[in-house]
Amino acid sequence: MNFQPHRRMATTYAESAERLRALREQIAETRREMRRVREGIQPEPVKDYVLAGKDDAVRLSELFGGKDDLFVIHNMGTTCPSCTLWADGFNGVYAHLADRAAFVVSSPDAPDVQQKFAKSRGWRFPMVSHEGTTFAADMGYLSESGRPMPGVSVFKHKDGKIVRVADATFDTGDDFCPVWHMLDLLPGGGGDWHPKFRYS
Repeated sequence: MNFQPHRRMATTYAESAERLRALREQIAETRREMRRVREGIQPEPVKDYVLAGKDDAVRLSELFGGKDDLFVIHNMGTTCPSCTLWADGFNGVYAHLADRAAFVVSSPDAPDVQQKFAKSRGWRFPMVSHEGTTFAADMGYLSESGRPMPGVSVFKHKDGKIVRVADATFDTGDDFCPVWHMLDLLPGGGGDWHPKFRYS
């Protein structure tokens, strides 16, 4: 069988825009289906982990701060520019998220390292360290080689019990960082661009 290489067919701006509109609607429908699937998830019981807070040890249950729901961001720490890119983005919408649910960033860095780095970035959200605990591993955000992995877990606190109701991994181009989607609009997309801690 003779396969011919795929060739892009030239289309007008309007034709391309209509095709993209249809694709975005497909994505929107997929998101609606994902929400329906999440609604049927059986919550996963988790223990009340003891983590290291800014000033002292803090239990997972204390991170809810009187709210029923809690976002915990699994951050790889100060050595990862991509995790910093995600966290910078969350910092911008932190007040909006925190109005609905508690929001905390967790990393393996010691609290003093976290606080120094957070101050340098202007981060407003609270941070905890899971160093020396099984929290990241138990949640599935530690590789077999012991490397932290990025993502988010969502917990609910009810009747004295904590359950995990959702989680999602983070990766380049995901839904949790708008930078990638903005770059996608450029000719050639992001090209060889990579996030950095500082830009000249």
